[in-house]
Amino acid sequence: MSTKLNELKKHLRPGQVYRRADLVKWSNAVDRHVAQLLKGGVLTKLSAGVYLYPKKTAFGSAPAEDAKLVEAFLKDHRFLLTSANSYNALGLGTTQLYNETVVYNHKRHGRFKLGGRTFDFRMKPYFPKTVTQEFLLVDLVNNLDRLAENTDKLLKRVAHKALEMDGSALLRMARDYGSVKAKKFFEAILSGAELSYAA
Repeated sequence: MSTKLNELKKHLRPGQVYRRADLVKWSNAVDRHVAQLLKGGVLTKLSAGVYLYPKKTAFGSAPAEDAKLVEAFLKDHRFLLTSANSYNALGLGTTQLYNETVVYNHKRHGRFKLGGRTFDFRMKPYFPKTVTQEFLLVDLVNNLDRLAENTDKLLKRVAHKALEMDGSALLRMARDYGSVKAKKFFEAILSGAELSYAA
């Protein structure tokens, strides 16, 4: 193994995701060195120009952490990871399991397969830094048409759940991140207006 290739390997950290551009600073022949590291099983290709230096565990190589993978893919740290599976934790009786992670971000839109997993990238001008119960409830109403649930029954449960939560925080989330439909829905529920699905 060449000295330059060994020099590159010294900079790699287990569990880290690297873009080709990250590796250029440690290699004078990055494409050749990446090809050798891929062939030797040192690196794993996750997507075009995105590689993982796997972390070894007792059970084999650990997959890349979603946040590290998405950050390398986007070349940006401003994103929010969530999933329709998170709605199940709200206690609304949703039971479906979904096979992809949603990534709210400012750069990419569409479904991408990264490291063998599917990510649904959705460009949004605004999204919170962290997922809260209030955001999840607003997000659920925003994405109602994408869910494999009975929407009428679900909206009734959402209305009841909304009344149990911090109303001002929920209204703020609806105004900041809700669709027009979600804003109207939560404003009506929280102002005490009678809605057909709130009964």
